[in-house]
Amino acid sequence: MFGRILKRLGHRPWFAAAARRVVRLDRWLQRRSKGRIVPINAAGVNTLLLTTTGRRSGQPRSQPLLFVRDGGDFIVIGSNWGQAHHPAWTSNLLADPRCAITWKNQELQATAALVRDDERARLLEVLIASWPAYSTYQERAAGREIRIFRLRGI
Repeated sequence: MFGRILKRLGHRPWFAAAARRVVRLDRWLQRRSKGRIVPINAAGVNTLLLTTTGRRSGQPRSQPLLFVRDGGDFIVIGSNWGQAHHPAWTSNLLADPRCAITWKNQELQATAALVRDDERARLLEVLIASWPAYSTYQERAAGREIRIFRLRGI
């Protein structure tokens, strides 16, 4: 029930602003607990902690993200809550597709690939079914095409 309420609220502009603050706490707890404590999962959504290499700094950068599975792969979307710019982690993956996924108390090494064309349309539908607000975020994104990535374990 809580998850359904959050999915409805996800379309509201104030929700995105508040959620960006909660994500910082979630990221900290996931890193400290090595994926054992994931507050966002209480909302009934699947999350992972994605660690990329900063394209300018070369330092590890971690971000909690919602995901869906497609076969054995993880599918993530750079919605950035509907903001006009792409989230930094998507640019990091374009610069260096090697990444790490922390999920269910495991760390997995993976490679990211930007999803395009028909596969993108299919996966966007799956992502929207999981978190309906993605459709609203696309409308708010000032005309930018929201990036979708396939994360495949190595």
